[in-house]
Amino acid sequence: MSQSTAPRSRIVRWIQGDSGTRWGSGPEQYCEDSSRVLYRRMGRLFGDGRYFGLKVDGWENLPEDRNVLAVSNHSGGTTVLDGFGLWYAWQQQFGFSRPGHAMAHEMLFAADGPGRMFAQLGAVRADRKMAVEVLRTWRRDLIVMPGGDRDTWRPWKDRYKVNFAGRTGYAKIAIKAGVPVVPIANAGAQSTLMVLTDGAPLARAMGLPKLARAEIFPVSLSFPWGLTIGPLPHLPPPTTLRYKIGAPIPPPITVAAGEEPPAWAVAQLDAQVQAAVQSQLDELKAESRPRQVLRQLRRRSTSLRDTVRGGEVPLAAK
Repeated sequence: MSQSTAPRSRIVRWIQGDSGTRWGSGPEQYCEDSSRVLYRRMGRLFGDGRYFGLKVDGWENLPEDRNVLAVSNHSGGTTVLDGFGLWYAWQQQFGFSRPGHAMAHEMLFAADGPGRMFAQLGAVRADRKMAVEVLRTWRRDLIVMPGGDRDTWRPWKDRYKVNFAGRTGYAKIAIKAGVPVVPIANAGAQSTLMVLTDGAPLARAMGLPKLARAEIFPVSLSFPWGLTIGPLPHLPPPTTLRYKIGAPIPPPITVAAGEEPPAWAVAQLDAQVQAAVQSQLDELKAESRPRQVLRQLRRRSTSLRDTVRGGEVPLAAK
Protein backbone atom coordinates (compact mmCIF):
# COMPACT_ATOMS: atom_id res chain seq x y z
CA MET A 1 0.00 0.00 0.00
CA SER A 2 1.23 3.47 -0.88
CA GLN A 3 2.06 5.85 1.93
CA SER A 4 1.80 9.59 1.73
CA THR A 5 5.01 11.46 2.46
CA ALA A 6 3.36 14.89 2.82
CA PRO A 7 3.46 16.35 6.35
CA ARG A 8 0.13 16.55 8.14
CA SER A 9 -1.23 19.84 9.43
CA ARG A 10 -1.61 20.44 13.16
CA ILE A 11 -5.39 20.13 12.98
CA VAL A 12 -5.22 16.79 11.19
CA ARG A 13 -2.61 15.48 13.66
CA TRP A 14 -4.92 16.53 16.50
CA ILE A 15 -7.90 14.73 14.94
CA GLN A 16 -6.04 11.57 13.99
CA GLY A 17 -3.44 11.30 16.72
CA ASP A 18 0.01 9.90 16.06
CA SER A 19 -1.11 6.93 13.98
CA GLY A 20 -2.87 8.91 11.27
CA THR A 21 -5.42 7.31 8.96
CA ARG A 22 -4.98 4.92 6.09
CA TRP A 23 -7.72 6.46 3.94
CA GLY A 24 -6.50 8.13 0.76
CA SER A 25 -3.22 6.26 0.87
CA GLY A 26 -3.47 4.63 -2.54
CA PRO A 27 -5.60 3.79 -5.62
CA GLU A 28 -6.18 0.26 -4.35
CA GLN A 29 -8.83 1.71 -2.02
CA TYR A 30 -11.09 2.54 -4.96
CA CYS A 31 -14.33 0.55 -4.64
CA GLU A 32 -16.47 0.07 -7.74
CA ASP A 33 -19.53 -1.00 -5.73
CA SER A 34 -19.39 2.11 -3.52
CA SER A 35 -18.96 4.29 -6.60
CA ARG A 36 -22.02 2.74 -8.24
CA VAL A 37 -24.14 3.41 -5.16
CA LEU A 38 -23.09 7.07 -4.93
CA TYR A 39 -23.50 7.53 -8.67
CA ARG A 40 -27.13 6.38 -8.49
CA ARG A 41 -27.80 8.71 -5.56
CA MET A 42 -26.12 11.67 -7.23
CA GLY A 43 -28.28 11.09 -10.30
CA ARG A 44 -31.11 12.72 -8.36
CA LEU A 45 -29.17 15.99 -8.29
CA PHE A 46 -26.78 15.96 -11.26
CA GLY A 47 -27.57 15.75 -14.97
CA ASP A 48 -29.99 17.07 -17.57
CA GLY A 49 -33.03 18.63 -15.96
CA ARG A 50 -31.66 18.13 -12.45
CA TYR A 51 -30.81 20.63 -9.74
CA PHE A 52 -27.24 20.76 -11.08
CA GLY A 53 -27.20 20.57 -14.84
CA LEU A 54 -24.10 19.18 -16.56
CA LYS A 55 -22.58 20.19 -19.88
CA VAL A 56 -19.27 18.69 -20.95
CA ASP A 57 -17.52 19.34 -24.27
CA GLY A 58 -14.39 17.57 -25.47
CA TRP A 59 -14.55 13.99 -24.26
CA GLU A 60 -12.90 13.02 -27.55
CA ASN A 61 -9.70 14.69 -26.30
CA LEU A 62 -9.18 11.99 -23.67
CA PRO A 63 -7.04 9.26 -25.29
CA GLU A 64 -8.64 5.82 -25.27
CA ASP A 65 -5.35 3.92 -25.28
CA ARG A 66 -3.50 5.57 -22.39
CA ASN A 67 -3.92 7.30 -19.07
CA VAL A 68 -3.50 11.04 -18.54
CA LEU A 69 -3.03 13.72 -15.92
CA ALA A 70 -6.17 15.87 -16.10
CA VAL A 71 -5.59 19.40 -14.79
CA SER A 72 -8.48 21.73 -14.01
CA ASN A 73 -9.20 25.04 -12.37
CA HIS A 74 -11.05 24.82 -9.03
CA SER A 75 -14.32 26.61 -8.27
CA GLY A 76 -17.11 26.96 -5.75
CA GLY A 77 -15.67 27.13 -2.24
CA THR A 78 -15.64 24.36 0.35
CA THR A 79 -18.68 22.62 -1.13
CA VAL A 80 -16.39 21.18 -3.88
CA LEU A 81 -19.29 21.28 -6.32
CA ASP A 82 -17.07 21.34 -9.39
CA GLY A 83 -15.26 18.22 -8.20
CA PHE A 84 -18.45 16.26 -7.63
CA GLY A 85 -19.81 17.37 -10.99
CA LEU A 86 -16.67 16.25 -12.81
CA TRP A 87 -16.66 12.92 -10.94
CA TYR A 88 -20.28 12.26 -11.89
CA ALA A 89 -19.72 13.23 -15.53
CA TRP A 90 -16.59 11.04 -15.66
CA GLN A 91 -18.52 7.99 -14.40
CA GLN A 92 -21.33 8.77 -16.83
CA GLN A 93 -18.88 8.84 -19.72
CA PHE A 94 -16.60 5.90 -18.88
CA GLY A 95 -18.58 3.73 -16.51
CA PHE A 96 -16.59 2.31 -13.60
CA SER A 97 -13.82 0.47 -15.41
CA ARG A 98 -11.79 3.67 -15.90
CA PRO A 99 -11.66 5.41 -12.51
CA GLY A 100 -10.39 8.96 -12.45
CA HIS A 101 -8.43 9.31 -9.23
CA ALA A 102 -8.56 12.82 -7.80
CA MET A 103 -5.87 14.34 -5.60
CA ALA A 104 -7.54 15.78 -2.50
CA HIS A 105 -6.66 17.91 0.53
CA GLU A 106 -5.78 15.93 3.65
CA MET A 107 -8.78 17.36 5.53
CA LEU A 108 -11.08 15.13 3.46
CA PHE A 109 -9.44 12.11 5.04
CA ALA A 110 -9.13 13.48 8.58
CA ALA A 111 -12.21 11.69 9.93
CA ASP A 112 -12.81 7.99 9.34
CA GLY A 113 -16.30 8.19 7.77
CA PRO A 114 -15.72 10.87 5.12
CA GLY A 115 -12.19 9.58 4.57
CA ARG A 116 -13.47 6.11 3.73
CA MET A 117 -16.09 7.50 1.34
CA PHE A 118 -13.68 9.70 -0.61
CA ALA A 119 -11.03 6.97 -0.78
CA GLN A 120 -13.53 4.44 -2.10
CA LEU A 121 -14.55 6.91 -4.78
CA GLY A 122 -10.93 7.08 -5.92
CA ALA A 123 -9.58 10.15 -4.13
CA VAL A 124 -5.96 10.03 -2.98
CA ARG A 125 -3.93 12.35 -0.80
CA ALA A 126 -2.19 15.27 -2.45
CA ASP A 127 1.32 13.82 -2.59
CA ARG A 128 3.70 13.85 -5.57
CA LYS A 129 5.21 10.42 -4.93
CA MET A 130 1.76 8.86 -4.82
CA ALA A 131 0.66 10.78 -7.90
CA VAL A 132 3.55 9.39 -9.94
CA GLU A 133 2.70 5.91 -8.69
CA VAL A 134 -0.95 6.26 -9.76
CA LEU A 135 0.13 7.35 -13.24
CA ARG A 136 3.26 5.31 -13.83
CA THR A 137 2.67 2.09 -11.89
CA TRP A 138 -1.10 1.76 -11.85
CA ARG A 139 -1.48 3.44 -15.26
CA ARG A 140 -4.69 5.14 -14.21
CA ASP A 141 -5.97 8.65 -14.83
CA LEU A 142 -5.30 11.30 -12.21
CA ILE A 143 -7.28 14.53 -11.79
CA VAL A 144 -5.56 17.51 -10.19
CA MET A 145 -6.77 21.02 -9.37
CA PRO A 146 -3.44 22.74 -8.63
CA GLY A 147 -4.88 26.07 -7.48
CA GLY A 148 -6.53 24.41 -4.49
CA ASP A 149 -7.95 26.82 -1.93
CA ARG A 150 -6.50 29.89 -3.67
CA ASP A 151 -8.32 29.01 -6.88
CA THR A 152 -11.63 27.85 -5.44
CA TRP A 153 -11.87 30.99 -3.27
CA ARG A 154 -10.79 33.49 -5.93
CA PRO A 155 -12.86 36.69 -5.81
CA TRP A 156 -16.05 37.08 -7.83
CA LYS A 157 -14.43 39.53 -10.23
CA ASP A 158 -11.83 36.87 -11.06
CA ARG A 159 -14.21 33.94 -11.40
CA TYR A 160 -13.18 33.47 -15.03
CA LYS A 161 -9.45 33.73 -14.32
CA VAL A 162 -7.26 30.74 -13.52
CA ASN A 163 -5.23 31.00 -10.31
CA PHE A 164 -2.79 28.13 -9.80
CA ALA A 165 -1.05 30.26 -7.14
CA GLY A 166 2.39 29.47 -8.55
CA ARG A 167 1.99 25.74 -7.93
CA THR A 168 3.81 23.73 -10.56
CA GLY A 169 4.04 20.34 -8.85
CA TYR A 170 1.55 18.86 -11.30
CA ALA A 171 3.92 19.64 -14.20
CA LYS A 172 6.74 17.80 -12.42
CA ILE A 173 4.40 14.86 -11.88
CA ALA A 174 3.44 14.67 -15.56
CA ILE A 175 7.06 14.77 -16.71
CA LYS A 176 8.21 12.19 -14.15
CA ALA A 177 5.31 9.88 -15.02
CA GLY A 178 5.71 10.44 -18.75
CA VAL A 179 2.02 11.14 -19.38
CA PRO A 180 0.26 13.93 -21.31
CA VAL A 181 -1.65 16.65 -19.51
CA VAL A 182 -5.29 17.14 -20.49
CA PRO A 183 -6.46 20.69 -19.61
CA ILE A 184 -10.00 21.03 -18.25
CA ALA A 185 -11.83 24.28 -17.54
CA ASN A 186 -14.99 24.46 -15.47
CA ALA A 187 -17.52 27.20 -14.75
CA GLY A 188 -20.80 27.41 -12.90
CA ALA A 189 -19.80 26.44 -9.38
CA GLN A 190 -18.10 29.80 -8.79
CA SER A 191 -21.42 31.51 -9.43
CA THR A 192 -23.15 29.79 -6.50
CA LEU A 193 -21.61 32.28 -4.06
CA MET A 194 -19.93 35.68 -4.25
CA VAL A 195 -16.40 35.70 -2.90
CA LEU A 196 -15.40 39.22 -1.89
CA THR A 197 -11.80 38.38 -0.94
CA ASP A 198 -9.81 35.20 -0.36
CA GLY A 199 -8.35 36.68 2.85
CA ALA A 200 -4.84 35.35 2.16
CA PRO A 201 -3.09 38.02 4.32
CA LEU A 202 -5.43 37.22 7.22
CA ALA A 203 -4.75 33.50 6.82
CA ARG A 204 -1.02 34.08 7.10
CA ALA A 205 -1.51 36.28 10.17
CA MET A 206 -3.57 33.51 11.79
CA GLY A 207 -0.95 30.87 11.04
CA LEU A 208 -3.35 28.81 8.93
CA PRO A 209 -0.70 27.46 6.50
CA LYS A 210 0.85 25.43 9.34
CA LEU A 211 -2.32 24.94 11.33
CA ALA A 212 -4.52 23.61 8.52
CA ARG A 213 -2.39 23.73 5.34
CA ALA A 214 -4.72 26.52 4.18
CA GLU A 215 -3.71 29.78 2.55
CA ILE A 216 -7.09 31.52 2.70
CA PHE A 217 -9.65 32.87 5.15
CA PRO A 218 -12.28 34.20 2.74
CA VAL A 219 -15.09 36.70 3.08
CA SER A 220 -18.10 35.91 0.91
CA LEU A 221 -21.83 36.23 0.39
CA SER A 222 -23.56 32.85 0.38
CA PHE A 223 -26.70 31.00 1.37
CA PRO A 224 -27.77 30.50 4.12
CA TRP A 225 -25.15 32.52 5.98
CA GLY A 226 -25.35 35.85 4.17
CA LEU A 227 -22.06 37.64 4.87
CA THR A 228 -19.69 34.77 5.60
CA ILE A 229 -16.25 34.98 7.20
CA GLY A 230 -14.14 31.88 6.84
CA PRO A 231 -14.28 28.88 4.46
CA LEU A 232 -17.72 27.64 5.54
CA PRO A 233 -19.61 25.31 3.19
CA HIS A 234 -22.67 26.89 1.61
CA LEU A 235 -25.92 25.68 0.07
CA PRO A 236 -25.54 26.32 -3.66
CA PRO A 237 -28.54 27.47 -5.71
CA PRO A 238 -29.41 25.57 -8.91
CA THR A 239 -26.75 25.99 -11.56
CA THR A 240 -25.34 24.32 -14.67
CA LEU A 241 -21.83 22.99 -14.24
CA ARG A 242 -19.99 23.45 -17.53
CA TYR A 243 -16.71 21.78 -18.50
CA LYS A 244 -14.42 22.07 -21.51
CA ILE A 245 -11.80 19.38 -22.09
CA GLY A 246 -8.84 20.41 -24.22
CA ALA A 247 -6.38 18.53 -26.38
CA PRO A 248 -3.59 16.58 -24.59
CA ILE A 249 -0.33 18.43 -24.01
CA PRO A 250 2.70 16.09 -24.05
CA PRO A 251 5.60 16.64 -21.63
CA PRO A 252 8.45 18.56 -23.28
CA ILE A 253 11.00 15.91 -22.28
CA THR A 254 11.21 12.43 -20.77
CA VAL A 255 13.17 11.57 -17.65
CA ALA A 256 14.28 8.29 -16.13
CA ALA A 257 12.45 6.84 -13.14
CA GLY A 258 13.39 8.76 -10.01
CA GLU A 259 15.01 11.60 -11.96
CA GLU A 260 13.89 15.18 -11.28
CA PRO A 261 12.88 17.22 -14.35
CA PRO A 262 14.79 20.44 -15.09
CA ALA A 263 13.18 23.73 -14.11
CA TRP A 264 12.86 24.95 -17.71
CA ALA A 265 10.77 21.90 -18.67
CA VAL A 266 8.46 22.33 -15.68
CA ALA A 267 7.99 26.03 -16.43
CA GLN A 268 7.31 25.36 -20.11
CA LEU A 269 4.67 22.71 -19.43
CA ASP A 270 3.04 24.82 -16.71
CA ALA A 271 2.79 27.81 -19.05
CA GLN A 272 1.23 25.69 -21.81
CA VAL A 273 -1.33 24.12 -19.48
CA GLN A 274 -2.34 27.38 -17.81
CA ALA A 275 -2.73 29.06 -21.20
CA ALA A 276 -4.94 26.19 -22.42
CA VAL A 277 -7.15 26.18 -19.31
CA GLN A 278 -7.50 29.97 -19.46
CA SER A 279 -8.42 29.85 -23.14
CA GLN A 280 -11.12 27.28 -22.43
CA LEU A 281 -12.35 29.33 -19.48
CA ASP A 282 -12.60 32.35 -21.78
CA GLU A 283 -14.79 30.27 -24.08
CA LEU A 284 -17.02 29.31 -21.16
CA LYS A 285 -17.29 32.97 -20.22
CA ALA A 286 -18.34 33.87 -23.76
CA GLU A 287 -20.95 31.12 -23.65
CA SER A 288 -22.30 32.12 -20.24
CA ARG A 289 -26.07 32.45 -20.03
CA PRO A 290 -26.26 36.20 -19.25
CA ARG A 291 -24.18 36.98 -22.32
CA GLN A 292 -26.29 34.64 -24.43
CA VAL A 293 -29.49 36.32 -23.24
CA LEU A 294 -28.10 39.77 -24.00
CA ARG A 295 -26.98 38.67 -27.45
CA GLN A 296 -30.40 37.18 -28.15
CA LEU A 297 -32.13 40.37 -27.01
CA ARG A 298 -29.85 42.45 -29.20
CA ARG A 299 -30.48 40.18 -32.20
CA ARG A 300 -34.23 40.21 -31.62
CA SER A 301 -34.40 44.00 -31.16
CA THR A 302 -32.28 44.54 -34.27
CA SER A 303 -34.43 42.12 -36.24
CA LEU A 304 -37.64 43.82 -35.05
CA ARG A 305 -36.26 47.27 -35.86
CA ASP A 306 -35.19 46.24 -39.34
CA THR A 307 -38.50 44.51 -39.96
CA VAL A 308 -40.51 47.56 -38.82
CA ARG A 309 -38.39 49.83 -40.99
CA GLY A 310 -39.06 47.52 -43.88
CA GLY A 311 -42.77 47.87 -43.41
CA GLU A 312 -43.40 44.41 -42.04
CA VAL A 313 -44.60 43.52 -38.59
CA PRO A 314 -43.77 40.02 -37.29
CA LEU A 315 -46.73 37.86 -36.24
CA ALA A 316 -45.50 37.76 -32.63
CA ALA A 317 -45.75 41.56 -32.44
CA LYS A 318 -49.28 41.85 -33.86
